[in-house]
Amino acid sequence: MLAARTASRPMQQLRPAAAVAHTTSNMPLLPACKPAGRRRHAACRAAGDEQQPGTSVQPQQQQPQVPPLLSRDDDGNFEVDRSAIENFLRPPAEELPEDIEMPIWDHLEELRERVLVALLAAGIAIGGCFCFSKELVLFLEAPVADAGVRFLQLSPGEFFFTTFKVAGYSGLLLSAPTVLYEIIAYVVPGLTKAERKFLAPIVFGSSILFYIGLLFSYEILTPAALNFFVSYAEGAVESLWSIDQYFQFVLVLMLSTGLSFQVPIIQIMLGQLGIVNSTQMFSLWRYVVVGSTVVAAVLTPSTDPFTQALLAIPLVGLYMGGAGVVRFIEQGKAKAAPA
Repeated sequence: MLAARTASRPMQQLRPAAAVAHTTSNMPLLPACKPAGRRRHAACRAAGDEQQPGTSVQPQQQQPQVPPLLSRDDDGNFEVDRSAIENFLRPPAEELPEDIEMPIWDHLEELRERVLVALLAAGIAIGGCFCFSKELVLFLEAPVADAGVRFLQLSPGEFFFTTFKVAGYSGLLLSAPTVLYEIIAYVVPGLTKAERKFLAPIVFGSSILFYIGLLFSYEILTPAALNFFVSYAEGAVESLWSIDQYFQFVLVLMLSTGLSFQVPIIQIMLGQLGIVNSTQMFSLWRYVVVGSTVVAAVLTPSTDPFTQALLAIPLVGLYMGGAGVVRFIEQGKAKAAPA
């Protein structure tokens, strides 16, 4: 009986294993999908399960993943996107005028020599100022000399140590050009051609603004603050001031004012490096007003609002002036650029 059933069935043709494997390898791998109904899987719709019967599904070619620091140019080639900070830290080789490589020990040796020269210049300047310390003390007492203020030495040796302090500050100011030159000479070989072009105006402008800040503090800010204190105490107490605390007030105020006058230089450097443009600078004027008030409150040794306003108002003006210079430079570059 079993043999008869087997004989009554038609013989089935068996396909070779190689042909089966070849057919299977050409078939696209589709996710398991339901044959009917609306609740089909999203992967089925993406793979195209609604194709016509008898048509084959072509596998989708995946686009090559592009790293975030690469982009395609007009010819379809990959190129590296270099930000402004990366260009500043690692400029292209063609922008460097000198192809000089030095080992790290030669860099350290040159740095040691330039630091020694700067320290020697500062030491000589401080020693020379100490020889004329009494003349410097009288010069710094001039803003309140006509206000009836008398200075006292409240402890033994107070005036002696105060002359050291005055000589130290004055010597650092006199030796600042030499120290600045040593710093520039050390970093110039690593600058690009474009950076060297605006280096000299930046250094010259920074020095001029620093000394203008010192002059502004000595002629306007310091007399206004001290006369305010004298007039406020008039009729109640006699103005007998400690010589050490007076010079600490005056010297800190002058130094902080000179440093705060470097705001336009910082703006120009940021604009040249492409980090911030003039439009962004002008859009932050509200924050600049608040920030200048806070900076003036921190830098000025006094707590009266009058002295703080005398420093905050020039800071806002310097910031706006620096933003204007950056816009002027941007307009000059736009005109010089080829159409």
